Amino acid sequence: MRKPRFLSAAEAVRLVPDGACVATSGFVGGGHAEALTRALEERFFSEGHPRDLTVIYAAGQGDGRTRGLNHLGHRGMVARVIGGHWNLVPRLGALAAANEIEAYNLPQGVISRMFREVAAGNAGVVSRIGLGTFVDPRVEGGRINARTTRDIVSVIELGGQETLFFEAPRMQAGLIRATASDSFGNLSLEHEVLTGEVLAIAQAVRNSGGVVLAQVEKIVPDHSRDPKSIRVPGIFVDAVVVAEPEEHWQTYSTLFDPALVSQGPLDALTLPCLEPGPRRWIAARCLEEIRTGDVVNLGIGVAEGIAQVAFERGVLDQFVLTVEAGVIGGVPAGGLSFGAASLPQAIIDQPNMFDFYDGGGLDIAFLSMAECDRFGNVNVSRYGGRIPGSGGFINIAQSAKRLVFVGTFTAGGLEVSCSGGRISVDREGKSRKFVRDVEQVTFSASLALKHNRPVLYVTERAVFQLTPGGLELIELAPGVDLQRDVISQMDFLPLLRDSPRLMGGKVLE
Repeated sequence: MRKPRFLSAAEAVRLVPDGACVATSGFVGGGHAEALTRALEERFFSEGHPRDLTVIYAAGQGDGRTRGLNHLGHRGMVARVIGGHWNLVPRLGALAAANEIEAYNLPQGVISRMFREVAAGNAGVVSRIGLGTFVDPRVEGGRINARTTRDIVSVIELGGQETLFFEAPRMQAGLIRATASDSFGNLSLEHEVLTGEVLAIAQAVRNSGGVVLAQVEKIVPDHSRDPKSIRVPGIFVDAVVVAEPEEHWQTYSTLFDPALVSQGPLDALTLPCLEPGPRRWIAARCLEEIRTGDVVNLGIGVAEGIAQVAFERGVLDQFVLTVEAGVIGGVPAGGLSFGAASLPQAIIDQPNMFDFYDGGGLDIAFLSMAECDRFGNVNVSRYGGRIPGSGGFINIAQSAKRLVFVGTFTAGGLEVSCSGGRISVDREGKSRKFVRDVEQVTFSASLALKHNRPVLYVTERAVFQLTPGGLELIELAPGVDLQRDVISQMDFLPLLRDSPRLMGGKVLE
């Protein structure tokens, strides 16, 4: 039987040739092959190779500083990047901003499916995800800078409906991570917080004639595991590297936490109380939108607080939280552990999770907003000179049955207090979020209206709903002055059909 080579990280990365298209797995730090990306960087520094790589990844993999795909962010090392989220990889982002590489930002779910399409020998992904946003080739085609001129997204008609075709590259190298390997290269993921797209990447690279490099924590005896626990069969693996413990943390903030890979009752958890303030008030208002039995997605940032408030009120078991990485149930983790969850019920592959999301499986989703305009369009992907990218935002925002955007009314130094059940804006933020036109369309309001999808915009002082005429103001927090605290802080006039009602009484508790 074919067996992989067991090599050091330095030896393994010598199998990656100049000009290769390299696919990497992971979500923030969970599941990312840190030892392999670091070894690639060290080889480039010492030898000047490999050069001119194309890097393709679905979820952002990095800590916002030096780890993860930041190891590859060097002039000459990378020529082209196709990424789902850029905020965590500032070194690659700097190359894109300086126009030194070709750079694309495509929906995370589309890229995760690309690996499967390449594995099946197909030319790319057909999907409606991205229509009407900056990914649409009639807008920007997902191109990040002026150097990137080639369209890899096109509009096609299928079954009488407009859809998008995303061209997928062949892949000559895959960097994946698992917990254990036997001598045959069979990989299991017992300690990993997600399975991600390790199988899809391994199959895509194998069927493209490339090399699959797997980082593991340990080698286990042959024939010692349940065959159903093998996530990547050894026939897809070319080299196995046993990483040092410091380069195989579960996440970038957790060495190992058994709760991230174990089932259990949610009342066994201890969650910190969410402190009073705008984040808590927004989370409490959002909680009122969740119905018993709902399947829910919480975006990173303000939306994470919804789980904490639900836990405090003893209702966390009345709905199911999910994470686009593939986690179902439990309580999603935040910060550099985002993508994982404590006491999950199940963990499935990321491409399968996006199949579920894209098909309308989410009952409701709560997503952040950096900008919102008079039409109801939302931007989270490019603003203020930053290019954080879309991640799974487009997939989720375009597919959830009900959608709630969350965020403070203004940003940058905002100070808000509450006394006697009434909110006071003590200092307004420097940046307005409600602008006449967003810098980039990450969520298309017109598409949501076309499909009759209910959309709310929840802030600490006001709630809006999407209508064919634009944003309608429907709620005000107690103590908020309509003219001074809301209308004067917007670049457009919202619709006011009736007097706004007060935000729910439990919001300011």
